[in-house]
Amino acid sequence: MTKIRQPAVAGAFYPMQAEALDEEVRHCLSEADVAKGPAPKALIAPHAGYIYSGSVAGEAYAQLRPARDKVTRIVLIGPSHRVPFQGLAVSSVEGFETPLGIVPVDREAVEQILRLPQVQVLDEAHADEHSLEVQLPFLQITLNEFSIVPIVVGEASAEAVAEVLDMLWSGSETRIVVSSDLSHYHEYETARRIDAATSKAIETLQPERIEYDHACGRNPIAGLLVTARKRGLHVRRLDLRNSGDTAGPRDQVVGYGAYAID
Repeated sequence: MTKIRQPAVAGAFYPMQAEALDEEVRHCLSEADVAKGPAPKALIAPHAGYIYSGSVAGEAYAQLRPARDKVTRIVLIGPSHRVPFQGLAVSSVEGFETPLGIVPVDREAVEQILRLPQVQVLDEAHADEHSLEVQLPFLQITLNEFSIVPIVVGEASAEAVAEVLDMLWSGSETRIVVSSDLSHYHEYETARRIDAATSKAIETLQPERIEYDHACGRNPIAGLLVTARKRGLHVRRLDLRNSGDTAGPRDQVVGYGAYAID
């Protein structure tokens, strides 16, 4: 029997019904700037409930439109919010399901990175984790047929993450998506100052300047920036807002950024 990872946050972070989910994702994408030129090699996108961060995520995923028919694999990497562990965790499943259907896992790629000592199979880290799941409907609407290499990151150095990304880098058929929100639960103006500093660190490829509690996906972001710096790539900021700008009050906000790396 094929083992499938069931959705954990459908009906909470995004609509449970396929038609409503399709409509919401397309709305988020329709508000985004039209991508110009080739699609970037990597994206950083937020992972909150769509009412809060969907419009920011839409700015990131709109960049993949030029490669809709060319991208067949997404390396999807995000932080662990619920299960503490050392290193990076992959899953034993064959696919990840959302209300829009099942996204197959590239098992060959998973087996490839399991040769690295920092990578382990840890299904518990994936079972209830939202950081990867909320990205999937955007990918399903933006791309045609594709598979994913789903990776949850625990306590891991930038170099440990970068080694995995280097192994999976491949050619134009592969893109990387890092899932991360920015600061959490500061008042609006404080959050804007913190997120501006974090954004500058991302844009200038300086992961060492991202404070530990200023981006929940700090570890996967750091690994991506190390790899990008080594490969001579650049970061473009696409959007930088917080929940006080989208759908929430301004006394305790969460920051969201969208970035393209090419």
